[in-house]
Amino acid sequence: MQHAVRSRAAIRTGLTPVPRPRTPGVTSLIDADALRVLHRAARALLDDLPDLTDRLTALLREQEPAYRAALAKDPAATWQEAHRSLRHSVASLLDPRGARDAARRCSWRIGAVRAEQGLPLDALLHAFRLGGSLVWQRLVEETSRAAPEDVRLLVHVAADVWNFVDEHCTLVADAYRQTEWQIGRLRENRARLLAAGLLDGTGRIADLPEAARALGLPEQGRYVVVAVTGGPPVRSAAARAAAVPPGSHVHWHAGAEADYGIVLVVDGEGLPEPHEPGTAPPVPGLRIGVGSPVDGLAAVGEARRLADTALAICPAAGGTVRLADQLPAALVVSSPELGRALAEKVLGPLLRLEPADREVLLDTLTTWLDCDGSAQRAGERLYCHRNTVLNRLRRCEQLTGRSLARPADVVEFSLALTARRVLHD
Repeated sequence: MQHAVRSRAAIRTGLTPVPRPRTPGVTSLIDADALRVLHRAARALLDDLPDLTDRLTALLREQEPAYRAALAKDPAATWQEAHRSLRHSVASLLDPRGARDAARRCSWRIGAVRAEQGLPLDALLHAFRLGGSLVWQRLVEETSRAAPEDVRLLVHVAADVWNFVDEHCTLVADAYRQTEWQIGRLRENRARLLAAGLLDGTGRIADLPEAARALGLPEQGRYVVVAVTGGPPVRSAAARAAAVPPGSHVHWHAGAEADYGIVLVVDGEGLPEPHEPGTAPPVPGLRIGVGSPVDGLAAVGEARRLADTALAICPAAGGTVRLADQLPAALVVSSPELGRALAEKVLGPLLRLEPADREVLLDTLTTWLDCDGSAQRAGERLYCHRNTVLNRLRRCEQLTGRSLARPADVVEFSLALTARRVLHD
């Protein structure tokens, strides 16, 4: 027979050794005399049930630290639990069929309640084993006192006694694990709702302490929200590792269009590096938007909005964008109507050229700006002479009526080109 708790099988109080059946599931050889002896001893145990309960709670206090704490916290409730369990167990010896369902309900209830209270499962199974050993010891003691010559008959019912104990150990473990799973699901659902409230900005201030506990994050701290979408399934380890460095203190929340990581940052640590233009993203097709830091869980809703803005700037092919590094683009994305109007006003004459001509001029203007106004460097990047770059730039000036020597016009060119790049539709 499989022992429920191997590490605690040896009971250190000198309980009477228990005969164990050699093969589980084999019906024990119970004759009328053995059954008579068992019933006589069981009735005596029922009459002396309070003393039996006291002995079991003493054993638990001595041998099981988890129950020692439970007895110190609420001795009356623990005593009553042990009393009910013993009463049903002994009653089942007298009337196995009639008492079976009540005994099973009692054990199931104990398993469920102890799971809710967080008592370790091995401690609970140890308590049931101790109870079974104690009942067997008292059956032997009572038979030895009342009719010593009948003690030998108890060997024929030992298998039934311990099969009962094994059955209820299995039952209480099932109840414990089922309740533990249900509690876990409730906690996960509650954490999901609290995280959604924080990210949506709809969470209540009164719920912040609970949210901090549920998410494992401090209520006061420096936070950044990271938005992740595209590529492989965003819940994959590779996608999350690319979005937030391993070891970061982060809580992930699955959204409808993107997943969000609420990241606790210390001195700028815990943030992914921005994606360099022209290089492949860490995970093909994965788009990562990193918002700007905010203070406290109460501001996570604003941090999520900033992360969404950064994600909107991220190239469709994938990559990582930090909002702090793309503030002009963020301004355009935050007001797409104004961005489109600016692009049309500044670049309209260029946009209406033939496609090939248009792309050459816009690409040259963009590259010149990226090269900090250096025609030489722009030419090297475009594989043409610097004079060719200057000629194209003069044509841009003539068509748009703006001058690249005037700072205000350069700013407008830069914002208009950014609007055309990030406003994909």
